[in-house]
Amino acid sequence: MRDVRIAGLAGGQFNRISRQQLLELGVSADTVDDWLAKGKLVAVEQGVFAIAPLLGYDDRGRWMGATLTALGTVLSHVSAASAWGFWSLPRPFETVTRPGSGGPRRHGGLRVYRSLTLEGDWMLLDGIPITTVERTLLDLAARVSDRALARAVREVIRLEKTTLIAIGDALGKHRGRRGAARLGAVLSRYSGLPLNRARSGAEVRALECLRDAGRPPPALNRRIAGEEADLSWQAFRLIVEIDGGPFHLDVGEDKRKQARWEAAGWTVRRIPSDAVYERPGELLRLAPPANAAPSVPHPGK
Repeated sequence: MRDVRIAGLAGGQFNRISRQQLLELGVSADTVDDWLAKGKLVAVEQGVFAIAPLLGYDDRGRWMGATLTALGTVLSHVSAASAWGFWSLPRPFETVTRPGSGGPRRHGGLRVYRSLTLEGDWMLLDGIPITTVERTLLDLAARVSDRALARAVREVIRLEKTTLIAIGDALGKHRGRRGAARLGAVLSRYSGLPLNRARSGAEVRALECLRDAGRPPPALNRRIAGEEADLSWQAFRLIVEIDGGPFHLDVGEDKRKQARWEAAGWTVRRIPSDAVYERPGELLRLAPPANAAPSVPHPGK
């Protein structure tokens, strides 16, 4: 086996190469089988080989081999968490996700999940296709114990692999998905903020700004007059809407909701999402001041 193309491709994949890749390079199926029989190739997964000699089963080689088992396969769940560096518990098998639907299944040495929502939720880590840190946390939240999930959240924040804001965006994107509520609950306990109801990173940032400034904490995404409000202070009859992002694309809908709140006796103020990040003072000017006397409470349902 002296083809420099084969050596180059496998060398860039931690000494892993798939049968399909070999066929695309012009190697016949019979030749692949012959190399395998003669020990020039070593089978490491179904349809995936290492070029002999195979010097140990390193993690990156295993992870790359797992993703080469089928088109569109990405490292996920505990394997992705291990690759990102915030999971140290034993892995009885590697875990991957492929496009599609259906429950998890074992394929050789892999546990394979299916998902219809991978788009935008994966990237390359050292050339290995892998779910993003935020998607990895969501996947773990649906499968692991509360204790293990809490440990993963603490570690990923400590390692600065992501931020509460980025996780808030992921919770908003996957709101209602299995595991999202559990992850939100863990984040709430970790940060002391009601992040289990977060729809966006801008909301998370707003909560952080208000807390750090000593302002009264708002309710997050609470239903008022039949409509869900971003930030609300019941005692002050005040709503602050954060405009921008996936939940504020319909200006007409925003106006309709605002009219209902105002008809119910609430004051509605609005702020662009970019201002929450770049000009937090604008948010503080809209929110109740510290130690402000509230108005008379009202059910406001």
